[in-house]
Amino acid sequence: MTDTARTTTADPEAPPPRAAVLIGVLVVSAFVMILNETILSVALRDLTVELNVSTTTVQWLTSGFLLTMAVVIPITGFLLERFTPRRIFLVSLTLFSGGTLLCGLAPSFAVLLVGRVVQACGTAVMLPLLMTSVMRLVSPEKRGATMGTITIVIAVAPAVGPTIGGAVLGFLGWRWMFWIVLPLALIALLIGAGWMRLDSATRAVPLDLISVLLSAIGFGGVLYGLSTLGESGGGEHLVAPWIPIVVGLVALGLFIRRQVRLQRHDRALLDLRPFTNRTFVVALILTVLLFMCLLGAASILLPLYLQTVLNTSTFVSGLAVLPGGLVLGLLGRPVGALFDRFGARPLVIPGALAMGVSLLLFATLGQNSSLVAVIAIHVLLMAGLGLMMTPLMTESLGALPDHLYSHGSAILSTLQQVAGAFGTAVFITVASLGSTDPAGTPDATGLRTAFIVAGGIGVLAFVVSLFVRSKSARPASQR
Repeated sequence: MTDTARTTTADPEAPPPRAAVLIGVLVVSAFVMILNETILSVALRDLTVELNVSTTTVQWLTSGFLLTMAVVIPITGFLLERFTPRRIFLVSLTLFSGGTLLCGLAPSFAVLLVGRVVQACGTAVMLPLLMTSVMRLVSPEKRGATMGTITIVIAVAPAVGPTIGGAVLGFLGWRWMFWIVLPLALIALLIGAGWMRLDSATRAVPLDLISVLLSAIGFGGVLYGLSTLGESGGGEHLVAPWIPIVVGLVALGLFIRRQVRLQRHDRALLDLRPFTNRTFVVALILTVLLFMCLLGAASILLPLYLQTVLNTSTFVSGLAVLPGGLVLGLLGRPVGALFDRFGARPLVIPGALAMGVSLLLFATLGQNSSLVAVIAIHVLLMAGLGLMMTPLMTESLGALPDHLYSHGSAILSTLQQVAGAFGTAVFITVASLGSTDPAGTPDATGLRTAFIVAGGIGVLAFVVSLFVRSKSARPASQR
């Protein structure tokens, strides 16, 4: 009998000791890795000067990280069936550690971007491994509380990334963002090598290389085109931005068509049958809108506003987002427990309302706005996201049968990263195009326009939240 079989039949009130240890190892490892999604966001202005690149180019250090994850994560459905969790864990952290070392030594923007891509390859594999393990190790009635812990990883790590990055940049320089993370990653790798003993049945699933290629072209083309739109005012491009967008959309259409055909023979790279579940789809749409605002507006636009409009230092701009990050973290487990008791609807609707209102309030800020007002609005935003995130993740995966957990978590993780990269690209593009600066550098006018767009997304999220079903109407999590 495997470890999975033993742990899932243990105490229904809480994860058994061995399951708790395994989840703990995964959570700590993922926290260290996901922290790197946004740790460079407060350093964008400094990096544009030191590396001699534009703002819309340097943001690829974040967008490229998210894009790589979006390309790699669909493969994890295959990986989780083909290899044991231990092997996936060790490869994941090894890749991340290698990428971190490369970033710390990077002599140029190109090398730094390559290092970020390698980091992202390791991080991408960890997320579905973490969520799939929780769904298999924790009883349904306690998944909300456990998913609350994962919320700390997925949401708080990128939320406090700017704070940590600002502190490090203010005293040590941007390279130390990687030198500090590297030993933490190596320690997690050593601990995981000793404790990660979660067995799992594997099968020789073929890897469809055509699907991998279509996925990479699809997501890469769309996001590259959106990002280069923001540079249109500052120079000419070898390829018009709309060309990669169209190519990407066509590739994504072919990818979806191929997956539908392959899943009839149980050979799909990414099984799309979770999209036939209404509960999963509604939660997924809200998650996409949420991550667009979390990673695009809160983690990218806000630091730019603080530094370029309010002229705060990187250290102060990092500290300004710390209270909101702490609120998001503190809400994780309590909101998870409330979800276990009341379901998603009573939490998601007020959370979406708070998100929409806070993003619209950001659009009212100007050059004379106080730092206290910015912090207060950010706290409101993070509180709204905290009410939404845990219920949405638990609701979406809990609506699926066991054999679709790995593919459901891969879809959820993929679209989280696509949404983050999409939001970053769109908001930076809008801020650049709306800027009064001839060079297209985001200024107060451009950033206000971007926040208005973000507010519109928040309003849309509130409308969609009204379609979340009450607890009594939710389908059984096991079928």
